[in-house]
Amino acid sequence: MIEFRNVGKTYPDGTVAVDSFTYTVGDGRVVALVGSSGSGKTTLLRMVNRMVEPTKGQVLVDGEDVATVGRVALRRSIGYVLQAGGLLPHRTVIDNVATVPVLQGVNKKEARAAAAELLERVGLSVAMGRRYPAQLSGGQQQRVGVARALAGDPKLLLMDEPFGAVDPIVRRDLQDELRRLQREIGKTIVLVTHDIDEAFNVAHEVVLLRQGGVIAQSGTPQEIFAKPKDDYVRDFIGADRADRKFSVHEVNGSRIIVDGDGRPAGLLQ
Repeated sequence: MIEFRNVGKTYPDGTVAVDSFTYTVGDGRVVALVGSSGSGKTTLLRMVNRMVEPTKGQVLVDGEDVATVGRVALRRSIGYVLQAGGLLPHRTVIDNVATVPVLQGVNKKEARAAAAELLERVGLSVAMGRRYPAQLSGGQQQRVGVARALAGDPKLLLMDEPFGAVDPIVRRDLQDELRRLQREIGKTIVLVTHDIDEAFNVAHEVVLLRQGGVIAQSGTPQEIFAKPKDDYVRDFIGADRADRKFSVHEVNGSRIIVDGDGRPAGLLQ
């Protein structure tokens, strides 16, 4: 469980990245922090592993204030996935994945064997372990990034715009893969994204932020979409877009779902 207790971040030049944020992320939940640039979502994420130190308030993981934990030990205990993968270019894929276990004292041979299993779990072949990051596609690099983040068996996984650098088709595949992984391994995940569709697709709960880390609305995707709190939320989630509005048409004995522009969107079973 992660608890944000009245946390805030003001930089020396007076810029307020986060004013006052309070929220609890439950065990085994995927929570998406969503907002435009300047909403403080990445700042909040980085407070958890102390890449950013709050100027007020507390962040607790399983009841322990992260400020009392050494940065190195804390970061090795938390999985972290970056937008561009953040892989070490001079190391093979298998050694990238094995990095944290080796640093934690695991025998290199054992760490590599476990890394090979993780590659398969994220949908990559073991043979890819011999390649270097530059020899992989963007989507493959992101899968390796997820495998590396999981290698130390963290209870908590932080993901900062993890799929923002890949094309839309690969992005959707990676989102589906993340949902499958979460069902299998039950990690607590905090995901930062500016894409509300991505948040709705992968998260159990969505926290939509205004400037300065102010919560505009939070809840399940269904709750937010069913009842936007105000015009800001309605506009952000695109509640009034034609492709969000659906109706059912009978065509040759089948019930077809169409959007507000009359385009087919699916088949009703």
